[in-house]
Amino acid sequence: MSRNNRPRKYNSDTTDVVSWVPKTTLGKLVKEGNIASMSEALSSGYPLIEPEIVDILLPDCNDEVIDVSMVQRMTDSGRRVRFAVTTVVGNSNGFVGIGKSKGKEVGPTIRASIDNAKINMIEVRRGCGSWECGCGTPHSIPFEVKGKCGSPVVKLKPAPKGVGLAVSDIAKPILKLAGIKDAWVFTRGQTQSTVNYAKAIFDALKQTTVMRTSGELKHDLNIVTGAVEEEKEEIDEGV
Repeated sequence: MSRNNRPRKYNSDTTDVVSWVPKTTLGKLVKEGNIASMSEALSSGYPLIEPEIVDILLPDCNDEVIDVSMVQRMTDSGRRVRFAVTTVVGNSNGFVGIGKSKGKEVGPTIRASIDNAKINMIEVRRGCGSWECGCGTPHSIPFEVKGKCGSPVVKLKPAPKGVGLAVSDIAKPILKLAGIKDAWVFTRGQTQSTVNYAKAIFDALKQTTVMRTSGELKHDLNIVTGAVEEEKEEIDEGV
């Protein structure tokens, strides 16, 4: 996919969670109702290797295709064609994942890539980190973070409310599905590499949860982790 092409949405088939038989400890805990939120699942210490867990805990997840590339290989029997697909999955409220898969057909490869994105889900911190804003709502990132994958290096900076996402078409769906509404992105390196650039943005979002923050800073920047209640968000916006 060229840089001028925008990521496109893909309506994947919803998993039949009723007939799903979990095979892992985390899946059994989710199926039995002992773990009721995605935050609890990620902090439980059990590996997330079943996409059905995300289907149950985050039923409002959306997905978008970031890149579709065709790989050709010459063999003794002739030319073989395979597809490499990169997708992003998120609930637009603090949870996002990115995944990649390869296959002979586009449709099954997209579905496999979406499943890989679900088991690669992370929790994102949001806040109001721009000194130009001070609205107190978690509409942006709380502080400056950096991400890297291969050559591309990205720097995410908090933006005041109303700026929107001053980013490229590749980074925009990742930030949107993470629940970030305003941000500035500065890049260097070979950003024409779509997959590495998308992974660098994802790595930067991952750094928001790695950095340690004090209780005073969390209060001043209104830092929240993961999902935010809609009622609370509406009240905050009205204040």
